Amino acid sequence: MPWRSFTREQGWLFPPTLDDLMPSDHPARFVAAFVDELPASCWETLGVDLAGEAIGAPAYHPRALLGVWLYGFMTGLRSSRKLEAACRDQVPYLWLTGWQHPDHNTLWRFYQAHRPHLRYLLRETVQTAVRLALLDWAVQAVDGTKVGGNAARERTLDAQGLRRLLERTETAIADLEAQNEGGDDPPPPQLPDALQRATNLRDRVRAALQQSEQERRTVNLTDPEAHFMPGRQGFVVGYNAQVMVAPVTGTTQVLITAAAVVQQPTDNAQLLPLMEQAAELTGKPAGMTLADAGYFSGPNLAACAARGQAVAIPEKQPHPAHPYHKDRFHYDPGKDEYACPEGQPLHFGHVKHRTAEAPVRVYRTPRGVCHTCPAFGICTKDAVAGRLLEVTPADGALRAHRAWMATPTAQAVLRPRKQLVEPVFGILKEQRHVRRFLLRGLNNVRAEWELLAAAFNLRSLWSAMRRSLAGPPPISAN
Repeated sequence: MPWRSFTREQGWLFPPTLDDLMPSDHPARFVAAFVDELPASCWETLGVDLAGEAIGAPAYHPRALLGVWLYGFMTGLRSSRKLEAACRDQVPYLWLTGWQHPDHNTLWRFYQAHRPHLRYLLRETVQTAVRLALLDWAVQAVDGTKVGGNAARERTLDAQGLRRLLERTETAIADLEAQNEGGDDPPPPQLPDALQRATNLRDRVRAALQQSEQERRTVNLTDPEAHFMPGRQGFVVGYNAQVMVAPVTGTTQVLITAAAVVQQPTDNAQLLPLMEQAAELTGKPAGMTLADAGYFSGPNLAACAARGQAVAIPEKQPHPAHPYHKDRFHYDPGKDEYACPEGQPLHFGHVKHRTAEAPVRVYRTPRGVCHTCPAFGICTKDAVAGRLLEVTPADGALRAHRAWMATPTAQAVLRPRKQLVEPVFGILKEQRHVRRFLLRGLNNVRAEWELLAAAFNLRSLWSAMRRSLAGPPPISAN
């Protein structure tokens, strides 16, 4: 077949406008529409004065800079230098800025100045979905993932390692100071670079050592607030990032309705705060919350039962089908006693108090009863004191939840959990390249994660709106 002729010096027959270069359904247009529709109160919350200054050199408009950052987070560009390059040679960024080229310092100063308030954008994306009737309140799902911090793993040391490093650093400082002393030359107006770096390192090591001794854990010198925690691919120095998601009506998309970053490697303490945050952002609680076994705990189930919030959470290790398991003992509230499967009563004895836990009520059989029971040796091996039950305030909720989770209905309700929440982490890590945070410190990392969640939501809303505008697929005549 013949080749098409081409030349790299081809001119325009009619000069195009910048708008002609952007498809009408491009996601950058949706980002711009979202930014342009933000109310004045939102800009005040973000700490941005849209009126600008009356005097001085003209500055880049906040709408352009915010659009660049949001679209960057939506497409996996989170570095100010990469965004600077994109604003020079990528059409969507040129369109967002009106063919202007903010440098990385300008972009970074805007991000740094308003970063603590940019998390408010997550609320705006959720409220946008609510106003457009795109949020499905029937079900929501929660999960967490470990995200590496902006810190090298080998820089994580325990107290002993920090002491050794401090000794070496102080020796190096003494040597450098000796090299800069002597003679009649006046002292330099500032420390030499090598000595300044060593002095800064010593200060960081001293602070890390104090933190390590107080908290009794390893500390990373680069980001002291990042914790050493297990992940799917080994241990990472980072944070535990959490999300709550809900379906977007009529699509396969989901919306992040709550986001958090914590330093604890376990998940169970995050269930209730995320449920509260999701209810606050959406305006009402979801009908059902799905979670994996990492969120299973008696206090969580008791709190959800008290609030009337339905949850489906499997146990990591289901309690054994033992004929004399605690759940098989029947409680009589009128007598405040339990009856074992053999019909023997267990009377209330005393209350046991444990540190940072709810008080435990202890029930026992009368002395000598268990020794003559045919179940002795299976139910208990204590011939003197007999069988003992320790009952927490959450035991009733635990029993009810276990019974419900054993039903086919509960298993069917729980089944969609993986399809709802786990793809979110796959998209963020594989498509948005969020294998590690770029910022350091818990507060900064939280702001970065919530801006990632807001950008994720904008992508989901754009997809839903694009689908609705396209309409249903045509019906084949065949």
